Amino acid sequence: MNRLENTLLYILLVFLSGVAATTPAIAEPVKDKPTDAKAAITAAPAPQTQPAIAGSAANPFNRLMKPPSKHNLPPTEDGIHDPANDGTQMLQPPAQAFADLPKDSAGNYVDWVKSLNEKKIQPRWDRNDPNSQPVVMDLNIVREVKGSMPNVVYPHKQHTQWLDCSNCHPAIFVPQKGANQISMAAILLGQKCGVCHGKVAFPVSECRRCHSQNKKVVARNEEEKP
Repeated sequence: MNRLENTLLYILLVFLSGVAATTPAIAEPVKDKPTDAKAAITAAPAPQTQPAIAGSAANPFNRLMKPPSKHNLPPTEDGIHDPANDGTQMLQPPAQAFADLPKDSAGNYVDWVKSLNEKKIQPRWDRNDPNSQPVVMDLNIVREVKGSMPNVVYPHKQHTQWLDCSNCHPAIFVPQKGANQISMAAILLGQKCGVCHGKVAFPVSECRRCHSQNKKVVARNEEEKP
Protein backbone atom coordinates (compact mmCIF):
# COMPACT_ATOMS: atom_id res chain seq x y z
CA MET A 1 0.00 0.00 0.00
CA ASN A 2 1.27 3.44 -0.91
CA ARG A 3 1.10 6.58 1.27
CA LEU A 4 -2.26 7.72 -0.18
CA GLU A 5 -3.90 4.39 0.55
CA ASN A 6 -2.56 4.46 4.11
CA THR A 7 -4.06 7.93 4.67
CA LEU A 8 -7.47 6.90 3.29
CA LEU A 9 -7.50 3.78 5.49
CA TYR A 10 -6.68 5.87 8.54
CA ILE A 11 -9.53 8.30 7.85
CA LEU A 12 -11.96 5.42 7.34
CA LEU A 13 -11.00 3.75 10.63
CA VAL A 14 -11.40 7.05 12.52
CA PHE A 15 -14.81 7.64 10.94
CA LEU A 16 -16.03 4.14 11.82
CA SER A 17 -14.85 4.48 15.43
CA GLY A 18 -16.84 7.72 15.91
CA VAL A 19 -13.79 9.69 17.03
CA ALA A 20 -13.21 13.11 15.59
CA ALA A 21 -10.45 12.98 13.01
CA THR A 22 -7.26 14.68 14.01
CA THR A 23 -4.04 15.06 12.23
CA PRO A 24 -1.50 12.66 13.73
CA ALA A 25 1.22 14.50 15.54
CA ILE A 26 4.66 14.24 14.11
CA ALA A 27 7.10 12.98 16.68
CA GLU A 28 9.91 15.38 17.33
CA PRO A 29 13.42 14.01 17.60
CA VAL A 30 14.55 13.38 21.17
CA LYS A 31 17.19 15.85 22.24
CA ASP A 32 20.27 14.62 23.97
CA LYS A 33 19.97 15.01 27.73
CA PRO A 34 22.71 16.97 29.52
CA THR A 35 25.36 14.66 30.82
CA ASP A 36 27.03 16.77 33.46
CA ALA A 37 25.40 17.75 36.78
CA LYS A 38 25.75 21.50 36.18
CA ALA A 39 23.88 21.32 32.90
CA ALA A 40 21.17 19.18 34.50
CA ILE A 41 20.62 21.77 37.23
CA THR A 42 20.48 24.56 34.65
CA ALA A 43 17.93 22.69 32.58
CA ALA A 44 15.67 21.89 35.56
CA PRO A 45 12.65 24.25 36.08
CA ALA A 46 12.80 26.68 38.99
CA PRO A 47 10.91 25.46 42.08
CA GLN A 48 7.59 27.13 42.85
CA THR A 49 7.66 29.26 46.01
CA GLN A 50 4.74 30.54 48.06
CA PRO A 51 4.42 34.33 48.24
CA ALA A 52 5.41 35.84 51.57
CA ILE A 53 2.52 36.79 53.87
CA ALA A 54 2.44 40.46 54.73
CA GLY A 55 2.74 41.28 58.42
CA SER A 56 -0.58 43.14 58.41
CA ALA A 57 -2.37 39.93 57.36
CA ALA A 58 -1.27 38.06 60.48
CA ASN A 59 -3.38 37.73 63.60
CA PRO A 60 -2.13 40.46 65.96
CA PHE A 61 -3.31 38.48 69.02
CA ASN A 62 -1.09 35.49 68.28
CA ARG A 63 1.14 35.28 71.36
CA LEU A 64 3.76 33.33 69.37
CA MET A 65 4.43 36.30 67.10
CA LYS A 66 7.62 38.26 67.55
CA PRO A 67 6.81 41.49 69.42
CA PRO A 68 7.44 44.76 67.61
CA SER A 69 11.01 45.96 67.90
CA LYS A 70 9.89 49.53 68.60
CA HIS A 71 7.05 50.90 70.69
CA ASN A 72 5.90 54.29 71.96
CA LEU A 73 7.14 55.92 68.77
CA PRO A 74 7.35 59.73 68.60
CA PRO A 75 4.29 61.48 67.15
CA THR A 76 6.05 62.08 63.82
CA GLU A 77 6.53 58.31 63.35
CA ASP A 78 3.52 56.71 65.01
CA GLY A 79 1.33 56.70 61.90
CA ILE A 80 -1.42 58.57 63.75
CA HIS A 81 -0.29 62.19 63.73
CA ASP A 82 0.45 64.19 60.61
CA PRO A 83 4.26 64.58 60.44
CA ALA A 84 3.85 67.56 58.10
CA ASN A 85 1.91 69.48 60.74
CA ASP A 86 4.06 71.86 62.75
CA GLY A 87 2.06 71.07 65.90
CA THR A 88 3.12 67.41 65.73
CA GLN A 89 6.72 68.44 66.28
CA MET A 90 5.71 70.13 69.54
CA LEU A 91 4.20 67.00 71.14
CA GLN A 92 6.26 65.18 73.75
CA PRO A 93 7.42 61.71 72.62
CA PRO A 94 5.71 58.97 74.71
CA ALA A 95 9.00 57.22 75.46
CA GLN A 96 10.25 60.40 77.11
CA ALA A 97 7.03 60.91 79.08
CA PHE A 98 6.96 57.26 80.28
CA ALA A 99 10.66 57.00 81.16
CA ASP A 100 10.22 57.24 84.96
CA LEU A 101 7.01 55.18 85.22
CA PRO A 102 6.87 51.53 86.39
CA LYS A 103 7.38 49.14 83.49
CA ASP A 104 4.99 46.51 82.17
CA SER A 105 5.28 43.71 79.59
CA ALA A 106 2.37 44.59 77.29
CA GLY A 107 0.48 47.45 75.70
CA ASN A 108 2.57 50.61 75.88
CA TYR A 109 4.80 48.88 78.46
CA VAL A 110 3.69 51.05 81.38
CA ASP A 111 2.09 49.64 84.54
CA TRP A 112 -0.56 52.32 84.92
CA VAL A 113 -2.18 50.88 88.06
CA LYS A 114 1.17 50.75 89.84
CA SER A 115 1.97 54.24 88.57
CA LEU A 116 -1.27 55.48 90.10
CA ASN A 117 -0.80 53.66 93.42
CA GLU A 118 2.75 54.97 93.74
CA LYS A 119 1.51 58.47 92.91
CA LYS A 120 3.80 58.68 89.91
CA ILE A 121 0.81 60.16 88.11
CA GLN A 122 -2.14 62.15 89.44
CA PRO A 123 -4.88 62.21 86.82
CA ARG A 124 -7.56 64.82 87.32
CA TRP A 125 -10.85 63.19 88.26
CA ASP A 126 -12.97 66.11 87.09
CA ARG A 127 -11.67 68.34 84.34
CA ASN A 128 -13.59 71.30 85.76
CA ASP A 129 -12.70 70.73 89.43
CA PRO A 130 -9.05 70.02 90.27
CA ASN A 131 -9.97 69.18 93.88
CA SER A 132 -12.54 66.50 93.04
CA GLN A 133 -11.71 62.98 94.29
CA PRO A 134 -12.81 59.61 92.83
CA VAL A 135 -15.36 57.38 94.53
CA VAL A 136 -13.41 54.10 94.68
CA MET A 137 -15.43 50.89 94.91
CA ASP A 138 -13.40 47.93 96.23
CA LEU A 139 -15.49 45.03 94.92
CA ASN A 140 -14.46 42.02 92.84
CA ILE A 141 -16.90 40.34 90.46
CA VAL A 142 -16.14 36.69 89.57
CA ARG A 143 -17.43 35.31 86.28
CA GLU A 144 -17.21 31.52 86.00
CA VAL A 145 -16.13 30.36 82.56
CA LYS A 146 -16.43 27.01 80.79
CA GLY A 147 -13.52 24.84 79.78
CA SER A 148 -10.07 24.75 81.32
CA MET A 149 -9.47 28.50 81.53
CA PRO A 150 -9.47 30.02 85.03
CA ASN A 151 -12.44 32.14 86.05
CA VAL A 152 -12.47 35.87 85.33
CA VAL A 153 -12.04 38.28 88.23
CA TYR A 154 -13.18 41.83 87.53
CA PRO A 155 -11.76 44.29 90.10
CA HIS A 156 -13.87 47.43 90.51
CA LYS A 157 -11.15 49.16 92.52
CA GLN A 158 -8.61 49.50 89.71
CA HIS A 159 -11.33 50.69 87.34
CA THR A 160 -13.04 53.19 89.63
CA GLN A 161 -9.69 54.77 90.41
CA TRP A 162 -9.82 56.00 86.82
CA LEU A 163 -13.45 55.99 85.78
CA ASP A 164 -16.80 57.07 87.11
CA CYS A 165 -19.44 54.32 87.26
CA SER A 166 -21.42 56.05 84.52
CA ASN A 167 -18.67 55.22 82.00
CA CYS A 168 -19.72 51.55 82.06
CA HIS A 169 -23.19 51.41 83.60
CA PRO A 170 -25.69 50.87 82.17
CA ALA A 171 -24.65 51.45 78.51
CA ILE A 172 -21.91 48.78 78.41
CA PHE A 173 -22.74 46.58 81.40
CA VAL A 174 -26.14 46.25 83.07
CA PRO A 175 -25.52 46.36 86.86
CA GLN A 176 -27.46 43.17 87.52
CA LYS A 177 -26.31 39.58 88.01
CA GLY A 178 -26.81 37.41 84.93
CA ALA A 179 -27.85 40.34 82.73
CA ASN A 180 -24.62 40.56 80.71
CA GLN A 181 -23.60 38.13 77.97
CA ILE A 182 -19.82 38.46 77.53
CA SER A 183 -17.68 36.45 75.11
CA MET A 184 -14.19 36.72 73.68
CA ALA A 185 -15.73 37.19 70.24
CA ALA A 186 -17.59 40.28 71.44
CA ILE A 187 -14.50 41.63 73.20
CA LEU A 188 -12.35 41.19 70.09
CA LEU A 189 -15.00 43.08 68.12
CA GLY A 190 -14.56 46.05 70.46
CA GLN A 191 -17.62 45.39 72.60
CA LYS A 192 -17.98 44.92 76.39
CA CYS A 193 -14.43 44.87 77.85
CA GLY A 194 -13.08 45.53 74.35
CA VAL A 195 -14.42 49.09 74.46
CA CYS A 196 -11.26 49.95 76.42
CA HIS A 197 -8.94 46.93 76.45
CA GLY A 198 -6.79 46.79 73.37
CA LYS A 199 -7.30 50.53 72.82
CA VAL A 200 -6.53 52.54 75.96
CA ALA A 201 -5.99 49.65 78.40
CA PHE A 202 -3.81 46.53 78.27
CA PRO A 203 -4.52 44.23 75.29
CA VAL A 204 -6.77 41.17 75.52
CA SER A 205 -3.81 38.97 74.62
CA GLU A 206 -2.83 39.21 78.31
CA CYS A 207 -5.24 36.40 79.18
CA ARG A 208 -4.12 35.70 82.75
CA ARG A 209 -4.71 39.24 83.93
CA CYS A 210 -8.45 38.63 83.74
CA HIS A 211 -8.59 34.81 83.91
CA SER A 212 -6.89 34.83 87.29
CA GLN A 213 -8.97 32.65 89.64
CA ASN A 214 -8.11 28.96 89.78
CA LYS A 215 -11.23 26.79 89.59
CA LYS A 216 -9.80 24.36 92.15
CA VAL A 217 -9.83 27.16 94.74
CA VAL A 218 -13.51 27.81 94.03
CA ALA A 219 -14.35 24.10 94.31
CA ARG A 220 -12.53 23.80 97.65
CA ASN A 221 -14.33 26.85 99.05
CA GLU A 222 -17.68 25.37 98.02
CA GLU A 223 -16.88 22.11 99.84
CA GLU A 224 -15.98 23.99 103.03
CA LYS A 225 -19.35 25.73 103.22
CA PRO A 226 -21.67 24.26 105.93
